[in-house]
Amino acid sequence: MTAPIELWYWPTPNGWKVSIALEEMALPYELKPVNIGRGEQFTPEFQAISPNGRMPAIVDPDGPDGKPLSIFESGAILQYLGTKSGRFYPTDVRARAEVDQWLFWQVGGLGPMAGQTHHFRQYAPALIKDQRQIAYGVRRYTDETNRLYGVMDRRLADREFLAGDYSIADMAAWPWILPGHQGQDLADFPNLKAWLERVGARPAVRKGRAVGDELRSNLAASGTAAEEARKLLFGQRARKS
Repeated sequence: MTAPIELWYWPTPNGWKVSIALEEMALPYELKPVNIGRGEQFTPEFQAISPNGRMPAIVDPDGPDGKPLSIFESGAILQYLGTKSGRFYPTDVRARAEVDQWLFWQVGGLGPMAGQTHHFRQYAPALIKDQRQIAYGVRRYTDETNRLYGVMDRRLADREFLAGDYSIADMAAWPWILPGHQGQDLADFPNLKAWLERVGARPAVRKGRAVGDELRSNLAASGTAAEEARKLLFGQRARKS
């Protein structure tokens, strides 16, 4: 029996992308929690797999040549899993290009911009005493996230999924639609709202989204532990060897 894929993970939107994909593709996996609030992303063991010190990452003990293969960056992981499983990532060149466009749009646009919106709206007020210092960041990233929601809403006006059939592009984007944290009103984006509900109704998506919920600590809570977690997450600088 083939050993399960190791999923190095913490329950965040980027982590959910991969847990959802593994559930959708029915690939066996073993959870390897990486508690980012405790700095476990900086351990030599994890950084040997993910040099950028970010999760998720995977180790497939049964790589394409029969040898273990480690992969970091969620987009690259989704492409690999789609190729390995033969599901949700088309082999036709034209269809694959369509999926890749929207996958890269997510990893290069929606994820970073929505993440910054979340940071400035949810975490920055606890980090910076003078709230005037964060006002521009809130406005800048909230507006850009609004624009990106609009891109998706227009795209979904005449189709059920981002790239034709349901694919890894939808798995990548779905966890990042968090309007309550990003200052958005889904009533302004009816096509996006319908897509969010459509994808979220899939059993594998619900299961993948719930992976590791019990692991999450409340980083926004008050107290010493939360303060140390914020320093680890938002006070990082290059570490010299």
